[in-house]
Amino acid sequence: MRDFNPNDDAVFPEGYSPQETLDDISPEIPNQLLDFILRSGPTEEVIDTDLFAVMKKRRSTRKFSDKPVETIKIDKIIAAADTAPTAGNFQGFEIFYVKGLEKKNALIDACNHQSYVDAPVVLIFCKNPSRVKLNFPPYILRKFAIQDATLAAGYSQLAAQALGLSSIWIGMFDEQKIMDILQTDLVPSSVLCIGYPKQTKFPKPRRN
Repeated sequence: MRDFNPNDDAVFPEGYSPQETLDDISPEIPNQLLDFILRSGPTEEVIDTDLFAVMKKRRSTRKFSDKPVETIKIDKIIAAADTAPTAGNFQGFEIFYVKGLEKKNALIDACNHQSYVDAPVVLIFCKNPSRVKLNFPPYILRKFAIQDATLAAGYSQLAAQALGLSSIWIGMFDEQKIMDILQTDLVPSSVLCIGYPKQTKFPKPRRN
């Protein structure tokens, strides 16, 4: 799992500070922090370990309760993103964790006035083609970064469902406004809003 450096109390570029960390990380052993976070915490935090059951139950939620999401669950949701497959394993994406109400209100405007953007947990997945160290033209690297960021968000969304949370994926937004809010030159690919649902939804019909 990559290191995270908080920038201020509202937006954490590249992630957040995990609740639990290893006291001693050896550079010779890969994925120590990632593995530690995915394994840590009481087993009751994971509501469902059946992948297909998680997929079946997942539904978009637009009404979240005010119940705070436990930090250990946020740890696991963000860690799940780093387990997603990426081009050349270069992880061509970054995650921004938006916490402050002022930032969330600005995001509502940037996301076409979709009010549920003020969910308890808001993660913004951005493309970062500069991380993809492959010998291809820039437009190919940008394509890889789009794919990387999308897969990472999908893994986080499934992790949230497995932890008894609900989410909604937002793809309609003003890219430049979000970039200004985050104070980054990285282009966003999706906004993932996560929290406890106000009510449990019944499955909707799907195509056969």
